[in-house]
Amino acid sequence: MTLNIALAQMNLLVGGVSDNTDKILAVAENARDHLKADLVVFPELTITGYPPEDLLFREDFLNSANEAINSIARSLANIAIVIGFPEMEEGKLYNSAAFICGGKVQAVYRKNVLPNYGVFDERRYFYCGENPCVFNFKGHLIGLSICEDIWSSGVVERTQALGAELLLNLNASPFHGGKVYEREEIVRERIDGVKIPVVYVNQVGGQDELVFDGASFVMDSFGNIVFRAPEFIEDLSVVPFNQDHRLLPMESTLAAYYQPVKSEYQALVLGVRDYVMKNGFQGAVLGLSGGIDSALTLALAVDALGAEHVEAVLMPSVYTHSMSLEDAEKQAKTQGVKFNIIPIHSVVTAFNSVLSDVFEDSSVGGVTEENIQARCRGVILMAISNKQGKLLLTTGNKSEMSVGYATLYGDMAGGFAPLKDVPKLLVYQLAEYRNQLSPVIPERVITRPPSAELAPNQIDEDSLPAYSNLDPILKRYVEQDQSAEMIIAAGYTEADVHRAISLVDRNEHKRRQAPPGIRVTKRAYGRERRYPITSGYSGIVS
Repeated sequence: MTLNIALAQMNLLVGGVSDNTDKILAVAENARDHLKADLVVFPELTITGYPPEDLLFREDFLNSANEAINSIARSLANIAIVIGFPEMEEGKLYNSAAFICGGKVQAVYRKNVLPNYGVFDERRYFYCGENPCVFNFKGHLIGLSICEDIWSSGVVERTQALGAELLLNLNASPFHGGKVYEREEIVRERIDGVKIPVVYVNQVGGQDELVFDGASFVMDSFGNIVFRAPEFIEDLSVVPFNQDHRLLPMESTLAAYYQPVKSEYQALVLGVRDYVMKNGFQGAVLGLSGGIDSALTLALAVDALGAEHVEAVLMPSVYTHSMSLEDAEKQAKTQGVKFNIIPIHSVVTAFNSVLSDVFEDSSVGGVTEENIQARCRGVILMAISNKQGKLLLTTGNKSEMSVGYATLYGDMAGGFAPLKDVPKLLVYQLAEYRNQLSPVIPERVITRPPSAELAPNQIDEDSLPAYSNLDPILKRYVEQDQSAEMIIAAGYTEADVHRAISLVDRNEHKRRQAPPGIRVTKRAYGRERRYPITSGYSGIVS
């Protein structure tokens, strides 16, 4: 005899209670009718999607979520489920999981450990539960937990002490490079003392800056992975548990493990697709310069949405090299996207003419004139975006966002920034990975020195340290909060370190106005790294 437990790795719509409810019912019925499941385990806050943020302050929203739980219970027969939802009880809101069986909510667990770091802000909304929860299903005691509960000691041990033979863990654990290693190792450490198997169900999909990678798994009581779901796609799989004595998971399929660069690429594709589709855009448009950032962004957009839903705009200036235009046109044709060539010389000339009286005492050329070119391109792209209902994708990377090597209302103008958390060196790796699948990015785009092409013979390294030095310095300062002294002691020159830190510190105002972008590192700008714009702090100690 076996107990068949289904892991429902779902892509949910935050705030879409009705849509999510329909989807939950369809998945549960499929698990029952076609996979012969006895119990289906869904992710954290399944009803509302995660993270619902300040929707949780709305009484009407919470009422609809709680009504959905009752509706699901009434609608399901001959299948049991465990599902996450926001539970309001006596004026207190809990992040809860309900065990539904026989048309009723039979047990409710309230998340004990609320994360309040990084991208998580759960103490803003929820009260902590205080007790473990075990329910009886087909003669077996099964424990409930939610995400962070398993990252801390206490909940798992108290649940096992109540006699739990199996622990179910509902998750909304977002992706960053290597996160899957952390999850599996933490769960392995947590069950080392209690020796009970764990069913770990994670959601999948893009939600604003976050991407959830799925990679749900079942771990036996000895710490061995006996089932792993694929990354970045929805999955419904059944894992049989032997019932002879205690519940023991039987070996099942193991999807491919996390692979650096490949998994980041998949995360970016999923993030673009879900942002465009869930927000109802008709597709995407972007400026294609012949540089590596816009080339990678185009490849991501086509892989996410299909060539028929992506448009590229080539906007050469007097400083654009012929090879840039050639390479941009070549990629657009290779990927089969619609593209237009709109030279900006006449537009730039018109702006300079209008401003000539104001600028008459200024020297010709300079940053202001360079920025006018970028802003002319931004106006053109936004006009096309507005006219066609397509989302404008910006193409700047994390290295540029860090040091302010971008123009407000110019190349920063747009609705979504796929590469916002992608350092420049990773941009190159991603481009090379994409070309291994099929050669869509011209090789010259990858090998030539990067340039904004806003001035004669301009290259990025005229203004910035070499990316081979800059990116490691930024990682230490931005993601690891290391001081200038620590970074210099690690082997980087004082000049490069002070230059990079100075640029990061004084460009917070730009980052605050940047569009949202996909998080792929351990610490991203936006909801995670939040520094004041007006600040007397300097990362450089004089």
